[in-house]
Amino acid sequence: MRTGMEYSRDSTRPEMIRLLLFSHDPELQLLLEPTIGQEFSLFLERRMDRIRQIISRGQCEVVIVDLDSGYPVEAQLDRFGEIRDLGVPVVLMADDETRAIARELARGEVCDYIRKPPVLPELREVVRRAYGRALPLSKPESIPGAGRLTASGCGRLIGSGPGSRAIYDLIGRVAGLEVPVLITGESGTGKELIARCIHDQGIRRERPFVAVSCGAIPETLVEAALFGAEKGAYTGANARRKGLFEEAGNGTLFLDEIGELSLQTQVKLLRVLQQREFSRLGSSHLIPLHARLLFATHRNLSEMVEEGTFRGDLYYRVNVMGIRSPSLRDRAEDIPELARHFLEEYFRLYQKPVKRVTSAAMTLLVEYDWPGNVRELENAIQRAIIMSDHDAIQPDDFPETMRSVDFGGAVNSLPGTSFEEQLQDYKLKLAHRAIHECQGNKTLAARSLQISRTYLHRLIRDPGLEEGASVLGSAPN
Repeated sequence: MRTGMEYSRDSTRPEMIRLLLFSHDPELQLLLEPTIGQEFSLFLERRMDRIRQIISRGQCEVVIVDLDSGYPVEAQLDRFGEIRDLGVPVVLMADDETRAIARELARGEVCDYIRKPPVLPELREVVRRAYGRALPLSKPESIPGAGRLTASGCGRLIGSGPGSRAIYDLIGRVAGLEVPVLITGESGTGKELIARCIHDQGIRRERPFVAVSCGAIPETLVEAALFGAEKGAYTGANARRKGLFEEAGNGTLFLDEIGELSLQTQVKLLRVLQQREFSRLGSSHLIPLHARLLFATHRNLSEMVEEGTFRGDLYYRVNVMGIRSPSLRDRAEDIPELARHFLEEYFRLYQKPVKRVTSAAMTLLVEYDWPGNVRELENAIQRAIIMSDHDAIQPDDFPETMRSVDFGGAVNSLPGTSFEEQLQDYKLKLAHRAIHECQGNKTLAARSLQISRTYLHRLIRDPGLEEGASVLGSAPN
């Protein structure tokens, strides 16, 4: 049987949660140790001098205190108080006779408690929750990969251009820090994906990620949604309701579109951030806030502060660290990679053999302005797969609004394309511009280019297929 003095961290298991069991019952360790799971390491100790030494050396993350009714409860509570004062998270284990005491202590928010004998899934969850309370004390450098996130470090984000690499760098810097982060950018740029990546790369990654759009909640219900409500707090409140701050627990709460909050709600949110506690509507009982908060908006909050529609003190609270999510037109170098990702995702979903994008169609994607950002690109690829009758997406598979863009000016070919590919792209641009100028009439467009209508049709349907006739000088159809 291991004791605290014999225990040392297993260097091959850096994520193991070390549990110190304070109990007079040695059989309890024999019961729990082989079944609690590989995520945990359990060892027994009953001497306070050793417990102090173990905790002072940082050799345990959570202490489980067994309130054994076979021993004087007062003495055990004294031991509990000593352990709690050492600053380590404590979980009480109580049998039927001591459960009322444990419940009262837990009500004071100083610890959690579980039944004895414990139900293993419940024990694991309670221990993880207790462990989460100590996470803000962890040093960022103890988190694998902190500060050096790469394009492959967060599977949710796609792109390897300079703009995307700058985002990965900022995520790596803030992921392990308990600092408020404000993510800004146009709608459809992936602000929630950035927030999820921060969560996934941080110390709370095994805990819940709760996302809510503040603009989607009616103003009359937003406070109840965030803080929760007691039964009877307002008309229709027929039962106690947990708010999002409670639902997030020791995880991450992502408040999207905070610029939509009223000034009244902003005041209450500011107090929560300052005091790290809140109360449900209809209750004066204060509940500690354990969750990490991330924020996002498509609005310009600094301008709103000047206009008086957003509180300056709240702005500086949420914007300790800012991340700007660039528009898709500002990171056009990522469009081919994003297009291939969506193509791979949706051709299987729709069960169509469309497995590539022609160079002409890709040029169209790169040069389009994308007012709807990544969300619009995803929609365009979905539609193109549905419309396509070939094994590759063609320009005509995209909506007319995309095909009617102005292709005048120099050719901006993709890196690595050959001379023939660039020439073919330029032919295609001339063809689309002519069709646009001729109000979609392909016969007139062909005549204006002095090519046959058949050649024009083949060019825009399959730009890699040459007809044999010269582009210029063919008889118009």
